[in-house]
Amino acid sequence: MEEAQSTAREARRVLLAFLRQGFTAFGGPVAHIGYFRREFVERRGWVSEGAFADLLALCQFLPGPASSQLAMAIGLRRAGWLGLIAAWVGFTLPAATIMVALAYAAPLLQASWGGGWIHGLKIAAAAIVAQALVAMARTLARGPIRAGMAIGAAGGLVIANGAMAQIFALLAGAAFGFALLRADVPAPDTPDLAPAGRGDYRAAAGALAVFVFLLGALPFAAAALREPLLGLASVFYRTGSLVFGGGHVVLPLLQAEIVDRGWLDRDAFLAGYGAAQAIPGPLFSFAGFVGAAQTVAAGGWIGGLVAITAIFLPSLLLVAGVLPFWDRLKMRAEARGALAGVNAVVVGLLAAALWDPVLQSAVVRPRDWALVAAAYVFLTIARLPPWLVVLGFAAATGVFAL
Repeated sequence: MEEAQSTAREARRVLLAFLRQGFTAFGGPVAHIGYFRREFVERRGWVSEGAFADLLALCQFLPGPASSQLAMAIGLRRAGWLGLIAAWVGFTLPAATIMVALAYAAPLLQASWGGGWIHGLKIAAAAIVAQALVAMARTLARGPIRAGMAIGAAGGLVIANGAMAQIFALLAGAAFGFALLRADVPAPDTPDLAPAGRGDYRAAAGALAVFVFLLGALPFAAAALREPLLGLASVFYRTGSLVFGGGHVVLPLLQAEIVDRGWLDRDAFLAGYGAAQAIPGPLFSFAGFVGAAQTVAAGGWIGGLVAITAIFLPSLLLVAGVLPFWDRLKMRAEARGALAGVNAVVVGLLAAALWDPVLQSAVVRPRDWALVAAAYVFLTIARLPPWLVVLGFAAATGVFAL
């Protein structure tokens, strides 16, 4: 009884700590990691430096949003499953609330400002995706083999885009990485993690079984029952299961699933993605906007809640399922090679998305190229925070109709 009460108290502390991060962590996944290190390693001492680095390595290995998974892993270490859920809720709740509210506010802004502000959001989004592409290419597509895989994936996905083409590209990347990159990725340092007990392994195996079951069963259940919310959950769960390389990769996967199905028009989709750059917390909160916007006439907040839960659920199950086995898994050269191949393909996937739909939608006049270039300069040379660039371009194009 006392142990349960102690765990509940720790879970509340985890919730409050990550709720603070959810309100203040601007700047995207890389910045989030810096905030977490300062808060939970230096200030609170919840994890050691070595444990933090090892948890971060795990989150880079898994599909899904790395910063949110790192929050979940810290919460799991601190207060078990309750801590994992508390960390996710605290870190995600502010951004998710803002994005669902934006889905309701977007039609009002459209009426008062016209379409100019959406154009500004798309311009800023193009520059942010370009910045992410350059940064990811420097780390994930180094060397001729990885660069060739990235270029090949980009060319193939420009020609044959769509959800199935993207899944095939990721699988091909894993196969090529397994075959060609096994000796190219060094083994990580010795971990600094709490040892897993027998109960941890059983719970972990159960979490992985649920992950696989939902990935296979949700599409069939959605097709058989023809329930719109179940179909929405299926799409977002599959997206959350396949996003390698960080939050920006959610853009091409969701574009193929949402826009190509006609659930949401491309302009609204890209405007919501641009707006997600201007708020604190995880970029995956964009799912709340998409889910709410395409069901707003029928109680959109429910669609937003379903989308948010479904896109994060794979990460929750994978963190809980893989963490106890991580020490052994990460030492295998085959696993590291396959992941390196997937990450190289992710660079190509993001490059294809930058061309279509991002630039194809943002650049409608020749001068828009100059606006995209200006936004890129503000981000990379002036080093202005993304939220300031997003708000500035949305306001400028909305008020002055640039």
